[in-house]
Amino acid sequence: MTLTLDADRYARWRDAGLADSCIDRADAADILAGRDIDLMSLLAAAGAVRRRHCGDTVSIHVLDNVRNGACPEDCGYCGQSKDSDAPVAPYKLKPVDDIVAEAAAAQQRGAYRFCMALSGRGPSDRDIDHMAQAVQRIKAMGMRTCLSSGLLDDAKAQRLAEAGLDRLNHNLNTSRRHYPDICTTHTYDDRVDTLRAARSAGLGVCSGVIVGMDETHDDLLDVAYALREMKAESIPVNFLLPIEGNRVNHPRSGGRPLDPQFVLRVLCMMRLVNPTAEIRIAAGREVHLRSLQPLSLAPANSLFMDGYLLTEGAGADDTLQMILDAGYKPVFDEPKAVSDQVRRFVDRAGEDEIAAPDHDGAVPEVHAALKVSVKR
Repeated sequence: MTLTLDADRYARWRDAGLADSCIDRADAADILAGRDIDLMSLLAAAGAVRRRHCGDTVSIHVLDNVRNGACPEDCGYCGQSKDSDAPVAPYKLKPVDDIVAEAAAAQQRGAYRFCMALSGRGPSDRDIDHMAQAVQRIKAMGMRTCLSSGLLDDAKAQRLAEAGLDRLNHNLNTSRRHYPDICTTHTYDDRVDTLRAARSAGLGVCSGVIVGMDETHDDLLDVAYALREMKAESIPVNFLLPIEGNRVNHPRSGGRPLDPQFVLRVLCMMRLVNPTAEIRIAAGREVHLRSLQPLSLAPANSLFMDGYLLTEGAGADDTLQMILDAGYKPVFDEPKAVSDQVRRFVDRAGEDEIAAPDHDGAVPEVHAALKVSVKR
């Protein structure tokens, strides 16, 4: 293939993003397809947009599965689903004291935001009261919070907002067209309604996508532009992990297995469609980006450490090292709460490397060789 390096095209994409404008759908489609795309030029354009709107910081999130398994929904990608045969051990909602202790430990390891997730279709009133107590205590520690609790109505969203919750997470996951292929027990519009309830209550909206559920490139574009339309403050970009026992278990997008360069193009596309949003590298970064993980911080300004809901992931040392090696700064709301060990680790790269926030905001079948460790 002969690559035509059209410098004007990358400059046009960069300048649109710098002005918080949006690249058009045809350009976004070219990025996903890799049509005459020079990856380093694309990363430079997306990186310039990221730095303009998000600076050179990286916010580290830790995800806590506060209730696991026994979910009545049939989401094909999830090991907690009623239809999954994944080796997931269910447990009830953790006590508030345990959740708060886990948040404090995450803060000491360098986490900027504590993200809590409950299995199930949606929380009961008792669940909401329980999580409101946890949120209030975590906020008192000076830590930012996010909750993923399934489908919510206006009253429950308002109760969480009154408790001080910063953001509600509810991923669109895929396009409206593709959604019935992934889940039949609730609809795409049910998810949109939950996000509208969050917005109405004054909560920040965190919503993203799972790439690799055999969607088309058009499906990914639909999600990217839908998230822009709803002005999502935070967009987690997940890349499907093949957990044995799940119905959706073969990471493919656009008819092809996921590979590191495609993953980077997805992240760049998401940044250029949503220039000011927090773009988070979520599940699958370690597996699907492999040695190219540091390059993902050009378009993305946030990531998870210490694993995901059901699978293991990179720990604090590896995550901090990658951020620092790539020339970025981890951002801590409460630097004094960070452990001495983490502070010494970061200080080795220079005392100015801890930042305070300045705003609120083909290929072989890859799945056959992947080793995914399921949390027990």
